Amino acid sequence: MNVENCPRCGKIFAKYFRDLCPACLREIEAEYELCVKYLRENKEATIQELSEATGVTMRQITRFVREGRISMKNAPNLTYPCEICGVPIREGHMCDSCRGRLARDISNLAEDEKLKDRNAKGHNGNHAYSVVDKYRDR
Repeated sequence: MNVENCPRCGKIFAKYFRDLCPACLREIEAEYELCVKYLRENKEATIQELSEATGVTMRQITRFVREGRISMKNAPNLTYPCEICGVPIREGHMCDSCRGRLARDISNLAEDEKLKDRNAKGHNGNHAYSVVDKYRDR
């Protein structure tokens, strides 16, 4: 039997398929039901309004959205913050701006590595001479 501490409440529980104890799982399910019920009655609610009305943290609501449990299709004003800059988004983990910046940074890093490789090969190959080469034949 695999026994662990619940990361949410700290209680010891027998871990099977979930990483949380049964009490915390029931609590999360109750929070989910509160969110769904509120959204059925208030389709235009934002994540802030939903959190304030239900007492469920914005972080937990974001988890529900990312898990696909709360549909963004039926809640047009429901957005959650980009993990990098905090701009409201409706899908993924990053906004388009941060995603583009990350892609540019990766591209620049790859270019830098290619340039370093070319420079390293040029100095160690037959194209460059060092001071030692100048005095070698004397």
